[in-house]
Amino acid sequence: MGSFPVVVLTGARQTGKSTLARQRGGTDRRYRTLDDLEVLDQARNAPDALVARDRRITLDEVQREPDLLRAIKRAVDEGREPGRYLLTGSANLELMGQVSETLAGRAVYLSLYPMTTAETHGLGGAGGWDVLLDRDPSNWSEFLGNSRLPAGWRWERQAQLGGYPEPATRLGSADDRGAWFEGYLRTYLERDLQRLSSISDLVSFQRLVRASALRLGQMINQAEIARDIGLPSTTVQRHLGLLETSYQIVRLPPYAVNRTKRLVKSPKLYWTDTGLALALAGSVEPGGAHLENVLVGDLLAWRETRVPRPEVLYWRTYAGAEVDLVLETPGRLVPIEVKSATRLRVSDAKHLRTFMEEYPDRTSAALVVYCGDETYWLDEGILAVPLRNLLAPRDAGEA
Repeated sequence: MGSFPVVVLTGARQTGKSTLARQRGGTDRRYRTLDDLEVLDQARNAPDALVARDRRITLDEVQREPDLLRAIKRAVDEGREPGRYLLTGSANLELMGQVSETLAGRAVYLSLYPMTTAETHGLGGAGGWDVLLDRDPSNWSEFLGNSRLPAGWRWERQAQLGGYPEPATRLGSADDRGAWFEGYLRTYLERDLQRLSSISDLVSFQRLVRASALRLGQMINQAEIARDIGLPSTTVQRHLGLLETSYQIVRLPPYAVNRTKRLVKSPKLYWTDTGLALALAGSVEPGGAHLENVLVGDLLAWRETRVPRPEVLYWRTYAGAEVDLVLETPGRLVPIEVKSATRLRVSDAKHLRTFMEEYPDRTSAALVVYCGDETYWLDEGILAVPLRNLLAPRDAGEA
């Protein structure tokens, strides 16, 4: 807010956007929400008067009236005072057609994802991902050798809790969390979704939501999904876009460059919150895909803290070689394999070795994340790191 006239804070409902905006927006800023009918009426009928009411203003739930953004554009064009407008909303405004064009060159976009694993334990931070990009690989083991998570921490429990503040930190029983997730879905379907786009058949949309939760971690095949749930492929494509725009799912693109062998080009589907995905799928116990999703959730939150933002990708060839996650920056590729096992074999890293041989100029080291206790070099250039250490590492100086 010290540099841009408009800051747009978006993310799924209940991630804490309003709380963050009110607590960190500054004491000289008026908070107004379009959930207030008076404010909504003025946003629709006299938007220029609304944006001129206060010198600095936070406008919450701004996706309810996209035309309001044109009034903000006009005000910004008259005077580009840094930090004048803080906008929040439960939709990705960058993906909402004319919205992004309205604020082009005037706004910076930030996304608030569900809490990271460390945050749900009151530790703060978003894992050890900075180490992988900012440190020489020879120092990785030093910074990823210990964890701040409590001794009894289990990833399965973390997946069930998810990262929404209420179920992750305040609801102790599975029944209470189930009721919360059920209410969340109902509010999403009846309120947020209808504001983004009119959906006449909510039952069919709910079938797609459940099908997406059951396909977590898989490559997206729209024709297959359409056949399974009895919807046209074009409708499936549109509904997946709405889920992504409202921060429920993320489509992880594949990594590819021209010089590679034949690669799979379909994106992989993950949910931004593993707890919600498990509840929607009716799953009792998390599986390997949910373990990957725990990491993806933390990665998405961490990526918002980096400028420029790294790419989070995956890699797979038609021959069957696959790497679960690939971090890409202009100068470095970091391939990451995720294993639920507590012990590893060198063969567990064979696809990482294939990737490193395919892209030797940009890949100096790789990571196998597993559920054991020891950080060690599994093979040349391939570090084995306990999951708990990566999600909440203890600074080397603390040890």
